[in-house]
Amino acid sequence: MVRVAGDWFDLRLARNSGAAFSLLTGATPVVVVIALVISVVLVRVVRRAEDARLAAALSLVLGGALGNLIDRMLRDPGPLRGEVVDFVRVGAWPLFNVADAAITTGALLVVVLGLRTRPAPGPASGPPGPSGPAG
Repeated sequence: MVRVAGDWFDLRLARNSGAAFSLLTGATPVVVVIALVISVVLVRVVRRAEDARLAAALSLVLGGALGNLIDRMLRDPGPLRGEVVDFVRVGAWPLFNVADAAITTGALLVVVLGLRTRPAPGPASGPPGPSGPAG
């Protein structure tokens, strides 16, 4: 372990065969399939995104998913059984890596952008029309 900023931030090496926060530990093939499906969907969505901010946020998620997927494909103990390398600890958060940080940041940006986006006014939200026969 290398302390960078007291008890708040340090670096330590750990391998994770599961998904985020060590969920699905030991089910690496399942995690790989999920990551592949999510990556394909994200590529399609990013290519069609009209909002550059949304495309950037989704690209962070995609990049993180692909980074972790590459680890799982190329690292020991072998393809579809590989483990990602987690090495950052901040505060009380579980260990994570740069790919995890990209996924989390991108997902939070997608949520923020979704909350800030207002639907375009439609016929139902326009000013009320006349309430009776014209006369």
